[in-house]
Amino acid sequence: MKKITALFFFFIHFSAFAAIDALNFASPQQENDYHALTQELRCPQCQNNNIADSNATIAVDMRAKVFELLQEGKQKQEIVDYMIARYGHFVTYNPPLTAATLALWVVPALLVLFGVVMIFRRKPHQAQTSQSAVNFEQESLSEAQRQRLNALLKEKE
Repeated sequence: MKKITALFFFFIHFSAFAAIDALNFASPQQENDYHALTQELRCPQCQNNNIADSNATIAVDMRAKVFELLQEGKQKQEIVDYMIARYGHFVTYNPPLTAATLALWVVPALLVLFGVVMIFRRKPHQAQTSQSAVNFEQESLSEAQRQRLNALLKEKE
């Protein structure tokens, strides 16, 4: 039983190290750039994780590409531009202000404003319509019917 337990912990111990990337950097600056870039770039599959935290296949490929581009001597902005060209602005957490992103913020606000305006415009109109309907009905009634209507309205109040 002790051998099985020891064997179990042995495999668990080594499986914990399986997900760690063993990369050799040319300089500490290059390593810092790598870690900064992997924290800044978003995983297209996970959507809310950066590529450093994601174990999705595409995130692993993106980390490898970031390392490769750093080894080629590319600057951080060049690597970000490459990733944007390949995956779109979604891979950055701060997309630029474009017509599409502006529309995503402005259109809902305009719809809410339109709804509020419509609510306030309808209320006085409905009250006026109901009052004019009562006046119209009272004009078409005989004197006896008007008296009965007024008595019923007084009872209701």
